[in-house]
Amino acid sequence: MFSKVSRDALFKAVENILQDSQAKELHCLETVELQIGLNDYDPEKWKTFYGSTLLQHLAVPQLKVCVLGDLKHCREAKAIGIDCWDVEALKKLNKDQKLVRKMAKSYDFFLASESIIKLIPKQLASVLIKAGKFLTRLTHKESMMSKIKILSTKKILMRKMACLSVNVGHAGMKAEKLTHNIIISINFLVPLLKEHWQNVRSLHIKSSMGLSHRLY
Repeated sequence: MFSKVSRDALFKAVENILQDSQAKELHCLETVELQIGLNDYDPEKWKTFYGSTLLQHLAVPQLKVCVLGDLKHCREAKAIGIDCWDVEALKKLNKDQKLVRKMAKSYDFFLASESIIKLIPKQLASVLIKAGKFLTRLTHKESMMSKIKILSTKKILMRKMACLSVNVGHAGMKAEKLTHNIIISINFLVPLLKEHWQNVRSLHIKSSMGLSHRLY
């Protein structure tokens, strides 16, 4: 799938983005996005698609996590400094939609105890999904911290639209690692499209405050 994009051209574009970002001497770390323009893709006719892939290198250095947990998971979350909500707190929160939306915006992703997922209010889950925040199941056989580290490299892709934009890394990464993340993202995304590369009009990469570089 990746053959339509030159690896050398991609690596050169990544180097240019990183050099430009360093030259600006910013006080914040720019994110880098892969932007996919869609061709002959009818967002009203074709169904929304969902998917996620595990990137090889950490795309966002500091993600904010929230645990929707049972008693044991809430205790574990508090012990390692992670925000958490139990079922009773979620039910109270669900009565105030402003607080629900605020909560959805406050975190990058959510872990939910397997034992309480069915007890989480439907309205709350709906708001999280609309905000692009999905509940990741957490069992007591897994290490919470290990799960968080894994999810920190995971990018959720969803929605039906004429253009997709996904975070693939940041300006503090080495060019080789950022290039690798982009390759993984392209190879994952294109097969999700109904007609694969025929539905891809263009591919660009761009830092949050930099110029766009066309790959395809």
